[in-house]
Amino acid sequence: MSTDLTKESLVGIIGSGAMGVGIAQIAAENGHNVVLYDVDNEALVKARIKIEALMDKLISKGKRTQEQATKILSCIRYVDGLHYFKDTHFVIEAIVENLEVKTELFLHLEKVVGKDCVLATNTSSLSIAAIGGKMQNPERLIGVHFFNPAPLMPLVEIIPSLRTNPEIVEEVTDLVKFWGKHTVLAKDTPGFIVNRVARPFYSEALRILEEGIADVTTIDWAMKDLAGFRMGPFELMDLIGNDINYVVTETVWQQMYYDPKYKPAITQKRLMESGLHGRKTGIGFYDYEQPDLNPLPFHDRKLGQEIVDRILYMLINEAADTLFWKIASRDDIDTAMIKGLNHPKGPFQWADEIGILRALDGMRDLFEWYGDDRYRPSILLKRKAEEAFPSFY
Repeated sequence: MSTDLTKESLVGIIGSGAMGVGIAQIAAENGHNVVLYDVDNEALVKARIKIEALMDKLISKGKRTQEQATKILSCIRYVDGLHYFKDTHFVIEAIVENLEVKTELFLHLEKVVGKDCVLATNTSSLSIAAIGGKMQNPERLIGVHFFNPAPLMPLVEIIPSLRTNPEIVEEVTDLVKFWGKHTVLAKDTPGFIVNRVARPFYSEALRILEEGIADVTTIDWAMKDLAGFRMGPFELMDLIGNDINYVVTETVWQQMYYDPKYKPAITQKRLMESGLHGRKTGIGFYDYEQPDLNPLPFHDRKLGQEIVDRILYMLINEAADTLFWKIASRDDIDTAMIKGLNHPKGPFQWADEIGILRALDGMRDLFEWYGDDRYRPSILLKRKAEEAFPSFY
């Protein structure tokens, strides 16, 4: 298979939601002609209105000239059928996070595009191998995971399956870098890097809440004011959407053979079931319609530091496991968490700052106290602690 993804490549985007429109904008801003398809014509109309309004906003702020905006908009063609993808060189799907739906899409798409067209899925947690398992040419399928909002977030995870052509990995990585993004390489495993390593940021905060140790606002206050995170875990879950975040958590848990480390929280499931998804519904862990009703945090620094330590120990431990199982490199893991989630430091930077021995002791204390396998210390963390001068660097 010969691939040559260049600025002249015709890019196809499937799905005109926030992610699809964002990726289409990125490609068009970098000089590509783009065909954007959605099964819902009304969604396509909304997508066109959205990106035109965005260009007007950028013009008003002096970030684009009228000429630049007009050229970008002219690069995007909104289509109502996949037959328009016949001459595309690179196609990215950004549709519903459902394995069966994605699989069917690629089986159909494969019959439409040329033999050298590279196909990519923007899945955040599904197996690339499973999506391409029934394809005639799975070697041309690759995971290219953008983060929302795609035009602003600098990180893209590149995920080849066991059958992805190595040449495609290189070509796609070069193209995404040309688009101005930071790329990290991940194995085709549940959650890849970010959605695996980040699980404790949410799950341990939920565990602390469910135990009654601290409330939502206090936990968020501790992680922001004491640890330097831009958003607390509950604020971030509300921003992502409790429906989306819960489904990703459950997907990773199921794909990891129900490992207790990834077990979802009943609290978040109930919010999802109740339609309390966060900012987009007006209420989640916080009330955005009546913000005065949200309780004030309890500013107890001792309690706050205990919260911070517990969540950071879990983040460090999960990152160590991700490195131990060779899912990604140390530097890519740190980069992914900083660029993909705006963490103030990467987990290995945290580990060296806190001290590997302290992090390991913290995990051992949690494991002994709870007797829960979710707190088992990483083998790599234990190995590092045995070194004369333990460090991840």
